[in-house]
Amino acid sequence: QVQLVESGGGLVQAGGSLRLSCTASGRTFSNYAMGWFRQAPGKEREFVGVITWNGAHYYADPVKGRFAISRDNAKNTVYLQMNSLRLEDTAVYYCAADHGFYFRSKDEIDYWGQGTQVTVSS
Repeated sequence: QVQLVESGGGLVQAGGSLRLSCTASGRTFSNYAMGWFRQAPGKEREFVGVITWNGAHYYADPVKGRFAISRDNAKNTVYLQMNSLRLEDTAVYYCAADHGFYFRSKDEIDYWGQGTQVTVSS
């Protein structure tokens, strides 16, 4: 059974940092694109960023320059380093994996994590 399990969410002040982790089990994801989406209350789930199997990464404009995705294929784990957090970054963050090279749409995703809450306070 494939599982993606996120950790690292929590409460942080604006301007602070958090690092999310997502560990996959049930299969090897080294040749999958992995990344993150987020969903704020009352809003659609939106793309945050993705890292391809060979390490290329792409980000949504609102997080570009502040967030960074990395992966450790030996650990089947992907990370999201979030710096300079803003109030508008408050959301549930979801880990995602897809067998394709790259994704931006939630409709492309093969596997989802259960989500982890990130709350940014003023």
